[in-house]
Formats: sequence, structure tokens, C-alpha cells
Amino acid sequence: MSLVKFVSREYKSENTIIEVGDVVFGNGKFPVIAGPCAVETENQVLSIAQSVKKAGAQIFRGGAFKPRTSPYSFQGLGKQGLHLLGKVRKETGLPIATEVLDVENFDLVEEYADLIQIGTRNMQNFSLLRRAGRSKKPILLKRGMSATLEEWLMAAEYIMQEGNKNIILCERGIRTFVKHSRNTLDLSVIAAVKKESHLPVIADPSHAAGVRDQIISLAYAAAAVNADGLMIEVHNNPEKALSDGLQSLYPDQFTALMGKIHSIHAIAGS
Repeated sequence: MSLVKFVSREYKSENTIIEVGDVVFGNGKFPVIAGPCAVETENQVLSIAQSVKKAGAQIFRGGAFKPRTSPYSFQGLGKQGLHLLGKVRKETGLPIATEVLDVENFDLVEEYADLIQIGTRNMQNFSLLRRAGRSKKPILLKRGMSATLEEWLMAAEYIMQEGNKNIILCERGIRTFVKHSRNTLDLSVIAAVKKESHLPVIADPSHAAGVRDQIISLAYAAAAVNADGLMIEVHNNPEKALSDGLQSLYPDQFTALMGKIHSIHAIAGS
């Protein structure tokens, strides 16, 4: 990792602690970010937010702008979706994580979000990374679906070079030859990140699996390899979800997961 500077352990040996509101990453705790792939309606997001908070989630996720493979798929509600996320924060107290797609909408997303996500398709959108580097908000940087560890850390370097040191890395699965899941969750990269970088790294088993029945096991596995947190998709009616319903847990499944996940992580981190 000789090309990276600010993100490397050589530059900073101790772990970086990232605060998102009152939620802390990188200090040995295991925060969980949860919510639907996309914001659809006020009732939908408030219902899901209340259920995931009750189960123990500490940050609410929801997409107002959605990068979709097909131009005919639901692209999100845009500003209206951000407004609904603002209502979630007001009514539940949960900080908000949501994705930004481009420099043009960064100011708008920054106004509403507590944690700004840069998704896998934008990991090497260098103008967007530089704009994120000028933000005062923490950044959640997802690994590109075909990115090497060095490319991923280099993307974080773009952000840090501009002055923003508050970056959480997110492993969300890489594209491989398998057909039993959408992507392959690279658990080994979590240990590799911790060796090479001081930044916290969390896992997103929902996008890795792409199918509901694999998510809980992968979440447990991420906790067992001592990730710094999780991002999980939850929907109150996945069959009618406008985006990624097949990879969304039901609220009761999420509650069951939360009943075990911290115990697993405690063992891994001991």
C-alpha cells in the first residue's frame, strides 16, 4: 500500500474513531445501520424506522436517489425522499444514512444526511470523492464491485486528501463467477483493511447476498471477523418493495438477528 498516505497505518497507527451523531464507529463497538433500500412513502419509512430502532439499530438507512442498472427501474423520490428521511430523524432520533449520486446533488444530500454514502458504482467517481473530501459530514465509502483493496483505499485517499478524515469503509461484496448469490462477501478483506488502514470497516451482507436467506448467516460471519459494524436492508413488505425486496429482511428477522449479533462480535473482539 505504498501509494496511499493518509489512510495508511504508517501515517496513523491508532484506529480512527468516527462519530455519526451519538453513534461511534472504530472504538470496539458494533453499530448497526438498518432500513429499506429505497424511501417509498412516509408510512413505509416511519414504520420500518420504528421497528429497527426497537430492535437495536442505531442509524437509519434509506435511498432517496437510487443508482439502478436499468433506466426503467425506480430511481428514488429525490428531494421528497430526503424530506421523508428528515421526518424519520425528527420522530425517532435516529441519524440518517443516505447515498449521493453526483456532485450536482451533493449540497442537497449534505443538508439532510448525517452519514453520506458513496456507493459501489461511484467508488472511482473522482470528482464526487473530492467533493466528499470538502464535506463536514462523515462519509460511508462502499467498495467497488470489482475493486481491489488498494483501489478501495486509494478512493478513500482522494477524500482524505481534501481534508475530510471521517470515512467509514464498507465491504458490500465483489463480483465473482458464482450464481448462488448476487455477489461474494469478501470477509478476508475486513482483516486486510484493519492491517493496512486505521479507518473503521463495516459489512453490508444484504448487497453481497442479494437473497434474503443468506443475509443473517453472513451478518453473523461479519461480526465473527470483527467488523466495526453492519449495514442491513429491512422492509416491512418486501414483496411490494420498489427496490431490492428480495434482499430485505422482514422486521422480525432483523429483530432475531439483533438478538445474537452483539454477542458474536463480543467474542470476536475479546
